[in-house]
Amino acid sequence: MNLVDCKTALRTLKSGLPIIFPTDTLPAIGCLPKFSNIIYEFKKRDRNKPLILMGSEHKHLIDYVHESAKEDYENLASKYWPGALTIVIPASSKQAANLTSNDLTIGLRIPNSNIAQSLMRETGPLLTSSANISGFKGSITAEGIALDFPSVKILGPIPWGKSSGKASTIIFWKKSGNWKLIREGEVLVRELY
Repeated sequence: MNLVDCKTALRTLKSGLPIIFPTDTLPAIGCLPKFSNIIYEFKKRDRNKPLILMGSEHKHLIDYVHESAKEDYENLASKYWPGALTIVIPASSKQAANLTSNDLTIGLRIPNSNIAQSLMRETGPLLTSSANISGFKGSITAEGIALDFPSVKILGPIPWGKSSGKASTIIFWKKSGNWKLIREGEVLVRELY
């Protein structure tokens, strides 16, 4: 297993390679936004499926949000983050180069995980996906993930703290004050009902 500390993880990410790290839901594979293609290669992921941008604080992600949706973003982010909620929202035009979606939206999340937040305080926001080969149920332990991704560095120390093992709730911004549930997860968003 390729266990690394935060400093080595930062060097790895800057070189264009991904890192695997724990979150509050499922372990993630992440990279710096400019290297998004690497996750598609490692996961064998369909390039039409977008990635999620994770950060350590919601203010670090605000520049990715289109002006028209900032108020709604701030409202939900301040209530539900850190936590198992992914917000899909129109992306800021100045961040278009970091998009992995075809519809000018971006999925944003702040995980409720000290180790993930510590990593992203050093690296800045990371484009992420669950740490599994696409189409297969992945492991939630570092040891199991190392079998699927033997060449990818894994953030230690291990064992990781407890995670839910369930994917995050995903909501989609339709227009001001109007959200749509895309995937049900642990978080129940009162604004949807």
